[in-house]
Amino acid sequence: MTVNRLGLVVHGGRPEAATAAAAVRAWCAEQGVPCVDIDVWQEGGRHNARDEVEAAGYPDLVVTLGGDGTFLRGARLAAENDALVLGVDLGRVGFLTEVSATAMRAALDAVQEERFDIDSRLLLALRASRLLEVPPGMEALMEYGRGPLLPPPRVRSDCRVDEDWGVPLDVTALNDVVLEKLARDRQVSVGVYVSGRLLASYSADALLVATPTGSTAYSFAAGGPVVSPRAEALVFTPVAPHMAFDRSVVTAPDEPVGLRILERSGQAAISIDGQLRGVLGPGDWIGVYAARRRLRAVRLGPMDFYGRLRERMNLTDAPAAVADGSPAPLWSVTTPPPGDIAHLALLTAPDGPPSAP
Repeated sequence: MTVNRLGLVVHGGRPEAATAAAAVRAWCAEQGVPCVDIDVWQEGGRHNARDEVEAAGYPDLVVTLGGDGTFLRGARLAAENDALVLGVDLGRVGFLTEVSATAMRAALDAVQEERFDIDSRLLLALRASRLLEVPPGMEALMEYGRGPLLPPPRVRSDCRVDEDWGVPLDVTALNDVVLEKLARDRQVSVGVYVSGRLLASYSADALLVATPTGSTAYSFAAGGPVVSPRAEALVFTPVAPHMAFDRSVVTAPDEPVGLRILERSGQAAISIDGQLRGVLGPGDWIGVYAARRRLRAVRLGPMDFYGRLRERMNLTDAPAAVADGSPAPLWSVTTPPPGDIAHLALLTAPDGPPSAP
Protein backbone atom coordinates (compact mmCIF):
# COMPACT_ATOMS: atom_id res chain seq x y z
CA MET A 1 0.00 0.00 0.00
CA THR A 2 0.96 3.63 -0.29
CA VAL A 3 0.70 5.47 2.99
CA ASN A 4 -1.25 8.63 2.22
CA ARG A 5 -1.66 9.92 5.77
CA LEU A 6 -0.15 8.75 9.05
CA GLY A 7 -1.64 9.23 12.51
CA LEU A 8 0.53 9.14 15.64
CA VAL A 9 -0.65 7.99 19.07
CA VAL A 10 2.12 8.81 21.54
CA HIS A 11 2.52 7.91 25.21
CA GLY A 12 2.94 11.39 26.62
CA GLY A 13 4.64 10.29 29.83
CA ARG A 14 7.72 8.67 28.29
CA PRO A 15 10.66 10.67 26.89
CA GLU A 16 11.59 7.78 24.61
CA ALA A 17 8.13 8.02 23.02
CA ALA A 18 8.74 11.68 22.17
CA THR A 19 12.09 10.73 20.61
CA ALA A 20 10.46 7.98 18.57
CA ALA A 21 7.70 10.36 17.47
CA ALA A 22 10.32 12.78 16.13
CA ALA A 23 11.83 9.93 14.11
CA VAL A 24 8.42 9.03 12.65
CA ARG A 25 7.81 12.64 11.68
CA ALA A 26 11.22 12.77 10.01
CA TRP A 27 10.40 9.63 8.01
CA CYS A 28 7.08 11.16 6.95
CA ALA A 29 8.81 14.35 5.84
CA GLU A 30 11.24 12.34 3.70
CA GLN A 31 8.39 10.36 2.14
CA GLY A 32 6.11 13.35 1.67
CA VAL A 33 3.45 11.74 3.88
CA PRO A 34 1.27 14.04 6.04
CA CYS A 35 1.64 13.17 9.72
CA VAL A 36 -0.70 14.24 12.52
CA ASP A 37 -0.93 13.53 16.24
CA ILE A 38 -4.25 12.03 17.31
CA ASP A 39 -5.88 11.05 20.60
CA VAL A 40 -4.17 13.86 22.45
CA TRP A 41 -5.55 15.69 25.48
CA GLN A 42 -4.31 19.23 24.99
CA GLU A 43 -7.86 20.54 24.55
CA GLY A 44 -8.80 19.44 28.06
CA GLY A 45 -11.07 16.59 27.02
CA ARG A 46 -11.29 13.37 25.07
CA HIS A 47 -13.40 12.56 22.05
CA ASN A 48 -15.15 9.65 20.41
CA ALA A 49 -13.08 7.72 17.89
CA ARG A 50 -15.10 9.08 14.98
CA ASP A 51 -14.41 12.68 16.01
CA GLU A 52 -10.71 11.99 16.52
CA VAL A 53 -10.10 10.31 13.16
CA GLU A 54 -12.17 12.99 11.40
CA ALA A 55 -10.05 15.72 13.02
CA ALA A 56 -6.92 13.81 11.98
CA GLY A 57 -8.02 13.66 8.34
CA TYR A 58 -8.77 9.91 8.28
CA PRO A 59 -5.23 8.43 8.35
CA ASP A 60 -4.77 5.08 6.61
CA LEU A 61 -1.93 4.07 8.96
CA VAL A 62 -1.96 4.59 12.74
CA VAL A 63 1.39 4.22 14.54
CA THR A 64 1.36 3.81 18.32
CA LEU A 65 4.43 4.66 20.41
CA GLY A 66 4.22 3.20 23.90
CA GLY A 67 3.04 -0.05 25.44
CA ASP A 68 -0.08 -2.15 25.07
CA GLY A 69 -2.27 0.59 26.58
CA THR A 70 -1.14 3.01 23.88
CA PHE A 71 -1.74 0.33 21.27
CA LEU A 72 -5.31 -0.11 22.52
CA ARG A 73 -5.95 3.62 22.05
CA GLY A 74 -4.57 3.42 18.53
CA ALA A 75 -6.58 0.29 17.77
CA ARG A 76 -9.78 2.10 18.79
CA LEU A 77 -9.02 4.78 16.22
CA ALA A 78 -7.81 2.46 13.47
CA ALA A 79 -10.88 0.23 13.75
CA GLU A 80 -13.15 3.25 13.36
CA ASN A 81 -11.48 4.14 10.06
CA ASP A 82 -10.59 0.60 8.89
CA ALA A 83 -6.98 1.77 8.92
CA LEU A 84 -3.85 -0.27 9.53
CA VAL A 85 -2.23 -0.04 12.96
CA LEU A 86 1.47 -0.54 13.72
CA GLY A 87 2.52 -0.86 17.36
CA VAL A 88 6.00 0.23 18.41
CA ASP A 89 6.98 -1.32 21.74
CA LEU A 90 8.15 1.09 24.43
CA GLY A 91 6.32 -0.67 27.26
CA ARG A 92 6.87 -3.40 29.83
CA VAL A 93 4.80 -6.32 28.55
CA GLY A 94 4.32 -5.81 24.81
CA PHE A 95 1.86 -8.55 23.85
CA LEU A 96 0.20 -6.33 21.24
CA THR A 97 3.00 -4.20 19.83
CA GLU A 98 4.91 -5.45 16.79
CA VAL A 99 8.37 -3.84 16.61
CA SER A 100 10.96 -2.18 18.82
CA ALA A 101 11.91 1.47 18.48
CA THR A 102 15.19 0.49 16.80
CA ALA A 103 13.29 -1.39 14.07
CA MET A 104 10.63 1.30 13.62
CA ARG A 105 12.06 2.98 10.52
CA ALA A 106 12.57 -0.35 8.75
CA ALA A 107 8.98 -1.25 9.63
CA LEU A 108 7.66 1.95 8.08
CA ASP A 109 9.68 1.24 4.93
CA ALA A 110 8.21 -2.27 4.82
CA VAL A 111 4.65 -0.93 5.03
CA GLN A 112 5.31 1.64 2.32
CA GLU A 113 6.81 -1.06 0.08
CA GLU A 114 4.04 -3.60 0.85
CA ARG A 115 6.38 -6.09 2.53
CA PHE A 116 4.02 -7.04 5.35
CA ASP A 117 1.03 -9.18 6.26
CA ILE A 118 -2.23 -8.13 7.88
CA ASP A 119 -3.01 -9.62 11.27
CA SER A 120 -6.82 -9.65 11.44
CA ARG A 121 -8.05 -9.48 15.06
CA LEU A 122 -11.55 -10.12 16.38
CA LEU A 123 -13.29 -7.10 17.94
CA LEU A 124 -16.24 -6.96 20.31
CA ALA A 125 -19.37 -4.89 19.71
CA LEU A 126 -22.00 -3.89 22.25
CA ARG A 127 -25.74 -3.42 22.60
CA ALA A 128 -27.37 -2.20 25.78
CA SER A 129 -30.83 -1.70 27.22
CA ARG A 130 -30.13 2.05 27.23
CA LEU A 131 -27.42 4.56 26.49
CA LEU A 132 -24.41 4.43 28.78
CA GLU A 133 -23.90 7.41 31.09
CA VAL A 134 -21.19 8.38 33.56
CA PRO A 135 -22.79 9.92 36.71
CA PRO A 136 -21.75 13.47 37.68
CA GLY A 137 -18.68 13.49 39.89
CA MET A 138 -17.52 10.06 38.70
CA GLU A 139 -14.68 11.49 36.63
CA ALA A 140 -13.16 13.23 39.65
CA LEU A 141 -13.12 9.91 41.50
CA MET A 142 -11.40 8.20 38.56
CA GLU A 143 -8.71 10.86 38.13
CA TYR A 144 -5.34 9.18 38.67
CA GLY A 145 -2.90 10.71 36.24
CA ARG A 146 -4.14 9.22 32.96
CA GLY A 147 -6.10 12.15 31.64
CA PRO A 148 -9.86 12.67 31.34
CA LEU A 149 -12.36 9.91 30.66
CA LEU A 150 -13.64 9.04 27.23
CA PRO A 151 -17.21 10.19 26.64
CA PRO A 152 -20.06 7.64 26.74
CA PRO A 153 -20.55 5.82 23.42
CA ARG A 154 -23.04 7.16 20.92
CA VAL A 155 -25.77 5.19 19.14
CA ARG A 156 -24.68 3.59 15.88
CA SER A 157 -26.38 5.32 12.97
CA ASP A 158 -26.38 2.23 10.73
CA CYS A 159 -28.32 -0.02 13.13
CA ARG A 160 -31.91 -0.17 14.29
CA VAL A 161 -32.79 0.73 17.88
CA ASP A 162 -35.23 -1.92 19.09
CA GLU A 163 -37.15 -2.32 22.34
CA ASP A 164 -36.29 -6.02 22.54
CA TRP A 165 -32.77 -5.90 21.14
CA GLY A 166 -31.66 -2.64 22.73
CA VAL A 167 -29.44 0.24 21.67
CA PRO A 168 -26.50 -0.48 19.33
CA LEU A 169 -23.52 1.44 20.71
CA ASP A 170 -20.86 2.95 18.48
CA VAL A 171 -17.92 1.32 20.24
CA THR A 172 -15.60 -1.66 19.79
CA ALA A 173 -13.24 -3.50 22.12
CA LEU A 174 -10.03 -5.29 21.20
CA ASN A 175 -9.42 -6.73 24.68
CA ASP A 176 -12.58 -6.94 26.75
CA VAL A 177 -15.86 -5.56 28.04
CA VAL A 178 -16.08 -5.62 31.85
CA LEU A 179 -19.09 -5.24 34.15
CA GLU A 180 -17.85 -4.62 37.72
CA LYS A 181 -19.21 -3.61 41.09
CA LEU A 182 -19.01 0.00 42.26
CA ALA A 183 -19.29 -0.54 46.02
CA ARG A 184 -16.57 -2.53 47.77
CA ASP A 185 -19.03 -4.09 50.24
CA ARG A 186 -21.60 -5.14 47.66
CA GLN A 187 -21.06 -7.51 44.77
CA VAL A 188 -22.86 -7.21 41.49
CA SER A 189 -25.53 -9.83 40.78
CA VAL A 190 -25.89 -10.66 37.12
CA GLY A 191 -27.78 -13.14 34.97
CA VAL A 192 -25.49 -14.43 32.23
CA TYR A 193 -26.93 -15.59 28.92
CA VAL A 194 -25.17 -17.32 26.02
CA SER A 195 -26.97 -17.24 22.66
CA GLY A 196 -30.14 -16.16 24.45
CA ARG A 197 -30.10 -19.10 26.87
CA LEU A 198 -29.62 -18.49 30.62
CA LEU A 199 -26.30 -19.96 31.74
CA ALA A 200 -26.39 -18.97 35.43
CA SER A 201 -26.90 -16.06 37.81
CA TYR A 202 -23.63 -14.85 39.31
CA SER A 203 -22.75 -12.78 42.36
CA ALA A 204 -19.21 -11.55 41.75
CA ASP A 205 -16.78 -8.67 41.88
CA ALA A 206 -16.89 -8.44 38.09
CA LEU A 207 -17.81 -10.33 34.95
CA LEU A 208 -15.95 -9.89 31.71
CA VAL A 209 -16.13 -10.92 28.10
CA ALA A 210 -12.77 -11.01 26.33
CA THR A 211 -11.49 -11.61 22.83
CA PRO A 212 -8.66 -14.07 22.21
CA THR A 213 -6.39 -11.02 22.09
CA GLY A 214 -7.66 -9.95 25.50
CA SER A 215 -7.27 -13.42 27.02
CA THR A 216 -3.80 -12.46 28.27
CA ALA A 217 -5.05 -9.26 29.94
CA TYR A 218 -7.67 -8.93 32.72
CA SER A 219 -9.22 -12.32 31.89
CA PHE A 220 -5.86 -14.02 32.48
CA ALA A 221 -5.38 -12.21 35.80
CA ALA A 222 -8.84 -13.47 36.82
CA GLY A 223 -7.89 -17.07 36.08
CA GLY A 224 -9.14 -17.29 32.51
CA PRO A 225 -7.52 -19.39 29.76
CA VAL A 226 -4.79 -18.23 27.42
CA VAL A 227 -6.25 -18.29 23.91
CA SER A 228 -4.32 -17.94 20.67
CA PRO A 229 -5.06 -14.55 19.06
CA ARG A 230 -5.66 -16.49 15.83
CA ALA A 231 -8.62 -18.29 17.40
CA GLU A 232 -12.22 -17.24 16.81
CA ALA A 233 -14.00 -17.19 20.17
CA LEU A 234 -15.38 -15.13 23.05
CA VAL A 235 -14.15 -15.81 26.59
CA PHE A 236 -16.52 -15.18 29.50
CA THR A 237 -14.76 -15.04 32.90
CA PRO A 238 -16.27 -14.28 36.34
CA VAL A 239 -14.06 -12.44 38.84
CA ALA A 240 -14.29 -13.69 42.46
CA PRO A 241 -17.75 -15.25 42.08
CA HIS A 242 -19.62 -16.47 45.17
CA MET A 243 -20.57 -19.83 43.69
CA ALA A 244 -19.05 -23.25 43.13
CA PHE A 245 -18.83 -22.83 39.36
CA ASP A 246 -16.04 -20.29 38.88
CA ARG A 247 -14.70 -21.38 35.50
CA SER A 248 -14.42 -19.44 32.27
CA VAL A 249 -16.70 -20.31 29.37
CA VAL A 250 -15.40 -20.11 25.80
CA THR A 251 -18.12 -19.52 23.22
CA ALA A 252 -18.17 -19.60 19.45
CA PRO A 253 -17.82 -16.23 17.68
CA ASP A 254 -21.51 -16.22 16.71
CA GLU A 255 -22.68 -16.94 20.27
CA PRO A 256 -23.25 -13.58 22.02
CA VAL A 257 -22.95 -13.15 25.78
CA GLY A 258 -25.66 -11.17 27.59
CA LEU A 259 -25.27 -9.71 31.09
CA ARG A 260 -28.42 -8.54 32.94
CA ILE A 261 -28.09 -6.80 36.32
CA LEU A 262 -30.52 -8.38 38.75
CA GLU A 263 -33.17 -6.57 40.78
CA ARG A 264 -31.37 -6.35 44.15
CA SER A 265 -27.87 -5.90 42.79
CA GLY A 266 -25.70 -2.88 43.35
CA GLN A 267 -24.79 -0.60 40.46
CA ALA A 268 -22.17 -1.74 37.97
CA ALA A 269 -19.55 0.12 35.95
CA ILE A 270 -18.99 -0.71 32.29
CA SER A 271 -15.37 -0.62 31.13
CA ILE A 272 -14.34 -1.13 27.52
CA ASP A 273 -10.66 -1.97 27.01
CA GLY A 274 -9.96 -0.64 30.49
CA GLN A 275 -11.77 2.66 29.98
CA LEU A 276 -14.84 3.49 32.09
CA ARG A 277 -17.68 4.30 29.68
CA GLY A 278 -20.81 4.20 31.82
CA VAL A 279 -22.72 2.98 34.87
CA LEU A 280 -25.80 0.73 34.84
CA GLY A 281 -28.27 -0.27 37.54
CA PRO A 282 -30.67 -3.11 38.36
CA GLY A 283 -32.75 -4.17 35.37
CA ASP A 284 -30.23 -2.87 32.82
CA TRP A 285 -28.39 -5.23 30.48
CA ILE A 286 -25.65 -5.37 27.88
CA GLY A 287 -25.10 -7.79 25.01
CA VAL A 288 -21.52 -8.46 23.90
CA TYR A 289 -20.86 -10.05 20.53
CA ALA A 290 -18.26 -10.34 17.77
CA ALA A 291 -18.20 -7.22 15.62
CA ARG A 292 -18.50 -7.39 11.85
CA ARG A 293 -15.41 -5.23 11.44
CA ARG A 294 -11.93 -6.46 12.29
CA LEU A 295 -8.77 -4.76 13.49
CA ARG A 296 -6.08 -4.78 10.80
CA ALA A 297 -2.66 -4.81 12.45
CA VAL A 298 0.66 -4.75 10.59
CA ARG A 299 2.52 -8.05 10.85
CA LEU A 300 6.10 -8.04 9.58
CA GLY A 301 6.97 -11.68 10.22
CA PRO A 302 5.64 -14.88 11.76
CA MET A 303 3.95 -14.22 15.09
CA ASP A 304 5.70 -16.18 17.84
CA PHE A 305 2.82 -15.85 20.31
CA TYR A 306 3.91 -18.76 22.48
CA GLY A 307 7.53 -17.64 22.61
CA ARG A 308 6.28 -14.20 23.60
CA LEU A 309 4.01 -15.79 26.21
CA ARG A 310 6.98 -17.68 27.70
CA GLU A 311 9.10 -14.53 27.75
CA ARG A 312 6.53 -11.96 28.93
CA MET A 313 5.03 -14.19 31.62
CA ASN A 314 8.47 -15.35 32.78
CA LEU A 315 7.45 -18.97 32.38
CA THR A 316 9.91 -21.42 33.91
CA ASP A 317 10.17 -25.18 33.69
CA ALA A 318 8.83 -27.22 36.60
CA PRO A 319 11.75 -28.42 38.76
CA ALA A 320 10.31 -31.94 38.79
CA ALA A 321 10.29 -31.99 34.99
CA VAL A 322 14.02 -31.32 34.71
CA ALA A 323 15.27 -32.96 37.90
CA ASP A 324 16.48 -36.06 36.07
CA GLY A 325 17.75 -34.45 32.90
CA SER A 326 18.25 -31.36 30.77
CA PRO A 327 15.63 -28.66 30.15
CA ALA A 328 13.37 -29.17 27.16
CA PRO A 329 15.11 -28.25 23.88
CA LEU A 330 13.78 -25.56 21.58
CA TRP A 331 13.18 -28.27 18.98
CA SER A 332 15.30 -26.91 16.17
CA VAL A 333 14.60 -28.57 12.81
CA THR A 334 16.59 -28.33 9.60
CA THR A 335 14.20 -29.78 7.01
CA PRO A 336 10.83 -28.66 5.63
CA PRO A 337 7.77 -30.28 7.24
CA PRO A 338 6.35 -33.46 5.63
CA GLY A 339 3.32 -33.12 3.42
CA ASP A 340 0.80 -34.29 6.02
CA ILE A 341 1.68 -31.37 8.32
CA ALA A 342 2.72 -28.79 5.74
CA HIS A 343 -0.66 -27.08 6.16
CA LEU A 344 -0.05 -26.33 9.85
CA ALA A 345 1.06 -22.98 11.26
CA LEU A 346 4.70 -23.67 12.13
CA LEU A 347 7.05 -20.91 13.21
CA THR A 348 9.50 -20.37 10.37
CA ALA A 349 12.90 -18.74 10.56
CA PRO A 350 13.37 -15.73 8.21
CA ASP A 351 15.53 -17.70 5.72
CA GLY A 352 15.13 -21.32 6.65
CA PRO A 353 12.72 -24.12 7.59
CA PRO A 354 10.51 -24.04 10.66
CA SER A 355 12.50 -23.62 13.85
CA ALA A 356 9.86 -24.89 16.26
CA PRO A 357 6.64 -26.90 15.96
